[in-house]
Amino acid sequence: MTMVNDLTNKRVLVTGGTGMIGRYLVNKLLQKNCKLTVVSLDDPRDLPPEVKFMKLDLTVLENCIKACEGQDYVFNLIGIKGSPKMSRERPASFMVPMLMFNTAMMEAAMRCGVQWYLYTSSVGVYHPAEVFSEDDVWKTFPSENDKHPGWAKRIGELQADAYRIQYGLDNISIVRPANVYGKWDNFDPDNAMVIPSLINRIVSGERPLTVWGDGTPIRDFIYAGDCADAMIHMVENGVTEPVNLGSGTGVSIKDVAEAIRDQYDESVEIAWDATKPTGDARRLMDTTRAESYGFKCSTSIEDGIKETIDWFLENRDAYKGRNNYFVEK
Repeated sequence: MTMVNDLTNKRVLVTGGTGMIGRYLVNKLLQKNCKLTVVSLDDPRDLPPEVKFMKLDLTVLENCIKACEGQDYVFNLIGIKGSPKMSRERPASFMVPMLMFNTAMMEAAMRCGVQWYLYTSSVGVYHPAEVFSEDDVWKTFPSENDKHPGWAKRIGELQADAYRIQYGLDNISIVRPANVYGKWDNFDPDNAMVIPSLINRIVSGERPLTVWGDGTPIRDFIYAGDCADAMIHMVENGVTEPVNLGSGTGVSIKDVAEAIRDQYDESVEIAWDATKPTGDARRLMDTTRAESYGFKCSTSIEDGIKETIDWFLENRDAYKGRNNYFVEK
């Protein structure tokens, strides 16, 4: 493919750059000598010193304009991440801020005339199915379990379409990541997703390591480093139709749990709690479109889990006491 956008030495804004995907993205953009600005409400943590950090509430349009002024590219990764349980119990905490900062950020970027904008959507936009294909989204509704954040993400995608129709702006990439994991994740055992939750619990000494269901469901996981690579790839190649980001192959929850156990301590027993819900049998991303644009994930689940465990062991004390119920992407 012919490169449409050359990010080298460009001024780039990353919202949510202190979160999991954001930190990988920041490091990769620095390798392109980008002049980086990161905006977050979180602390800058261990961001590289050459990154400009701004602490702004991006639900406020004026703050979004302040962040976007003078930028060539914007990668909007800011979001609210939590477990399905939290989505059910605190839907307003998911939906309302997402609607506000997604709408304000895209509007600010368009007003400021940025060259290209990346919008991070979600697997939550899909209706339950064995395989998620990009063009199926608008034929259905989001799952009842994900409908509030799912609809908030869909509205962001519609907003991009509205700018294209009314103003002829065709400079927005939309990506829909699968289940992302890696360093800088939310490891709260009560509210995290399956991989970080199991890592925290096994490291904390839970014996046996208890996993809900029977381990048979197949899910699509993407290592955060691969996800960041894909985002850069779609922007550089000027991709404007929504693209799934996932492995496309999937792995069983049993294999995930055993990979975590084997990487940490092979002697740990895994107990399956069949009284708890198992979930859908199979949920995979169709990655045909991503592959047609020249992108395919390169990190195996085993290698990704090993890196995540190693990082967690080195950093968990520094993160104790933080409120990780909601963390940026």
